[in-house]
Parts: sequence; structure tokens; C-alpha cells
Amino acid sequence: MFFGLAEPQAAMLDAYADALRRGWSPSNTSDVSAEHLAAIAADPEAFLAKLLEQTGTFALPDGTVVDKLPSIVRWMWDGDFCGAISLRYQPGTSQLPPLVSGHIGYAVVPWKRNHGYASKALRQVLDEARELGLTEVTITTQPDNLASRTVIQRNGGVCAGTWSHPTMDGGAKLERWVVQLAA
Repeated sequence: MFFGLAEPQAAMLDAYADALRRGWSPSNTSDVSAEHLAAIAADPEAFLAKLLEQTGTFALPDGTVVDKLPSIVRWMWDGDFCGAISLRYQPGTSQLPPLVSGHIGYAVVPWKRNHGYASKALRQVLDEARELGLTEVTITTQPDNLASRTVIQRNGGVCAGTWSHPTMDGGAKLERWVVQLAA
């Protein structure tokens, strides 16, 4: 079966919107499905442009406005929409600002889970991270998310401890995983 990653594009937008209507959210920290559906309905082209833009600002949960980091956004595709994965980075360094919990975030739609899609997507995005010159990436997950932990381990991740990230509501604990990227 075909599986790949693609930059978000208009031809895939209906399938993305369908996943949002079915209750999936690309964010693991908050449900943004209604917000995304409203933006798509208002102006699909503007939604895609905003999703892919490399400049601008965004608001943290506490209301603080910060500059957006460069990022790569990819949609998982097997002939239909399967999920999303993104890579945030700072050019010239593998370090992230303290407000960013990790380099990579991903979410698979519930009806496409247990097909290895997250593992395959992460492997492909790690290749893109290498091409950008990153020497390591950090991925965070909730300690009870066994599926995500398994995906990270399958791609060489090593647990580097548990910590409370300042952007997480209520001081929730996250596991911090590091993947070393050999050239």
C-alpha cells in the first residue's frame, strides 16, 4: 500500500476538513478542529498559506505573543488523509527556544492508527531534519502515551527524562526524547 508525506495542498483539503469534522485535531495540546474548519470555510487558499507561512507570530496559552519558528508541515497520505507531522527548527542550530517543547509533533487520525504511519512519517521527517543540518531533535510525549513512545523508540529515540513544560496547562509532565541524527 502506498504511504507518503506531502506538503498541504488544495487537492487534499477536503479530506483534511473531513478528518476535522470527524473529531480529529492536528494539535495534541488543544482541539483546533473548529478553528481550522472555520478558516477553511472562510478562505481555503488563505488557510493553506497561513499553515505553510514561515514568518509571523503566534500566541502561547498564557497569551504571550512570540515569533513563529521556521517549520516543515506534511500531511500523511495513503490515498486519503491519515494525519499530520511537523518539524520546527532554528536555522544553524539543533537548539530550540525554551518556549518550544520539541522539534517534531505528529497526530494520526484514529481510523488510520496501527498501520505504522506515524513511524514511517517520523522516519521521513528525520531525513528532512538531517538535510537541514540538525544533529539531533527533541520530541515530547505524555508519559502514558505508549503508542507515541513506541514510534519514537522505533526511530532511535532515547528518553532524556520527564519535565514540566511552561506552555503546558497545569504543569503537566512530559517525557523528553532525543533522536541523534547521524550524517
